[in-house]
Amino acid sequence: MQAAPDPGVGAVSKAPGVSSRRMRGKGGRWLATGLLAVSAALAAVPAARAKGPAGASVAEVALQALPPEAQTTHRLILAGGPFPYEKDGTVFGNRERLLPPHPRGHYREYTVRTPGARNRGARRIVCGGTPPTQPQACYYTEDHYASFRLIRP
Repeated sequence: MQAAPDPGVGAVSKAPGVSSRRMRGKGGRWLATGLLAVSAALAAVPAARAKGPAGASVAEVALQALPPEAQTTHRLILAGGPFPYEKDGTVFGNRERLLPPHPRGHYREYTVRTPGARNRGARRIVCGGTPPTQPQACYYTEDHYASFRLIRP
């Protein structure tokens, strides 16, 4: 007896009335189907209160709701250090363009320790403003800049 194939990661579902051959045959049709699925998924994301680039929504998080290591990093930022990692306090380029646009040098990044990690891990706090000890806004990411949440003090 053979188990049914798992339609998990990597599975592609076809649009109603579209044959598998049509999906594979013309790249544009397959791409269009994938883009429709992505658009539908993004439309389901709830709106947040803060605004990012070009009015895009940025979720918020209370400082007290962050992991203890993030709260410690935030305190170090406001105190001006000392920071445990050499890269802490370096300029964050915002290449992902998920944060509001500002001139280069506005944002600085800081590592949030990840218990058990052998490297810096994926968690960061990115703050913007001058001087760095009085940031205009700080953002938390736990997925290495794939998403950000505005930190509310």
